[in-house]
Amino acid sequence: MPERVVFDTNIWISGLLWRGKPYRCLLLARAGIVQPVYCQAMAAELAQKLRQVFGFSENHIRAVLYDLRRVTESVEITGNLHVITDDPDDDKFIECALLAGASLIVSGDHHLLDLGEYEGVCILSAAEFVARFAWSEGSIGE
Repeated sequence: MPERVVFDTNIWISGLLWRGKPYRCLLLARAGIVQPVYCQAMAAELAQKLRQVFGFSENHIRAVLYDLRRVTESVEITGNLHVITDDPDDDKFIECALLAGASLIVSGDHHLLDLGEYEGVCILSAAEFVARFAWSEGSIGE
């Protein structure tokens, strides 16, 4: 069974728009090497950022969300977990990971990265995450 992981919104956006480490994170998900999990609050945040920050059309956002749902597993959260006082919006990633039984959160957000770990869930950067996999010549994302 693939390792369960939560990708922060910034990983999804960077992976969609550029070809760096976040892109490789998404390739691992699409290849079934890891099993990403998400909650509705994460999907809503992704749609909102794509719309307001990057000017995506509603059709393009629907296509992105369709692709997200195709490779991820949905988890229902309560919104009652309060861990990150400096940015409470980040709590959804931790709660999603805990409820889904995910072992990792991959993020570019310093509020999460500074935490490092919460109740057994490790919080890694995209570079740290992809470093866990052997990237030989011709492998995913090379």
